[in-house]
Amino acid sequence: MTKKFFFLGVLCLATLPALADLSALVAIEPTARKDGHMLSRNALEAGLGKLLGQGVNVTMTEDLTDAMRSTRSAGYDLFIGPAQVVASAIAHGYELLGSTEAEEPYLLVGKASLNTVAELRRARLYLPQQDSIYTYMARGLLTANGLSFKDLGHVDYARYPQAGLTAVSLRMAEATMVRREDWDSWQKENPGVAKVLATSGTVPGGFSVALKKDLAPEMHAQLSRWFATSARSVGMKPVLQHADLAHYKSVAELGTFTPTSLAGVTVVSAEQVKGLMAQGAVVIDTRTEKEFKQKHIPGAKFVPYHEKSLKDVVYEASLDDFAGVKLLDSKAATIFHCNGAECWKSYKASRTALALGFGKVYWYRGGMPDWETTGQQIARE
Repeated sequence: MTKKFFFLGVLCLATLPALADLSALVAIEPTARKDGHMLSRNALEAGLGKLLGQGVNVTMTEDLTDAMRSTRSAGYDLFIGPAQVVASAIAHGYELLGSTEAEEPYLLVGKASLNTVAELRRARLYLPQQDSIYTYMARGLLTANGLSFKDLGHVDYARYPQAGLTAVSLRMAEATMVRREDWDSWQKENPGVAKVLATSGTVPGGFSVALKKDLAPEMHAQLSRWFATSARSVGMKPVLQHADLAHYKSVAELGTFTPTSLAGVTVVSAEQVKGLMAQGAVVIDTRTEKEFKQKHIPGAKFVPYHEKSLKDVVYEASLDDFAGVKLLDSKAATIFHCNGAECWKSYKASRTALALGFGKVYWYRGGMPDWETTGQQIARE
């Protein structure tokens, strides 16, 4: 009888499903390849495997475009990478464990004769590495100010971040992107040569680490302790910095959000929308029919903007369809909105209306998300 139960136990153990391997992606920041190459893939697999008691598969890549795509598709259980990659992961269902270095802002710096970001149109911009955090932040700050890389005269991608300031001082470029620390030390030795045109929010430094939220809580605790105490064993700095999640959110938003202003168009708040509607302004909802029926601003008109062009200030309007705008009264005060600051439909609709000669164009950039969070009345069909 004892033998019978023994063999039954063995049989049950043999038929239990094996724990699936944990998958991890290490995305190496182009301007920090030394730190990336210090990290041992084999040691990381062995260290995490021993900790968790299961297989661990680690992929290392320098293709940050592919890494960003993987965050959106939840392609890995664990992401180790620069702030923009992990910020995207957090926005798509991952939990932050921390970062290896302190955070600091990035600055868009231009030659001394420049006063605004808008003056960079047709200018030469020096950036270190095409997929780097510097390029990511530069693109975001340009977009926030209504410019695209396509508006520039030329963009130089070189190897060393600090060389951008030298390029500006030698008149080889009109602007560059630098960290606050590098700017502070450089401008003390080169007063009056350049000035800050735009500043980002604080950006977590070094490697950041994020884990899927739906993994076991005990695994989160184990990994959090391991990266804080044992990361050096695989050639990585300990993950001891814990930036506010809002800072990662701002990094993610900077890379995807619409500009904060639009020449010739007035950007309005929820309260201003209500005030304008009371005076007879027309609210145009440019979202999909399904979204409009689920919830919309009371009194809003459904005029969809069918978008196929890039989400960029320099987009090909001919790829899009906004035929409904021709049915609107161009003399009436018109407010365009969609799904918030990261939705480009109302931005493009506002530009279309402006180009067609609408006299009073308003852009409710916060759109439906802001309307809800500010507690306004909602209509449903």
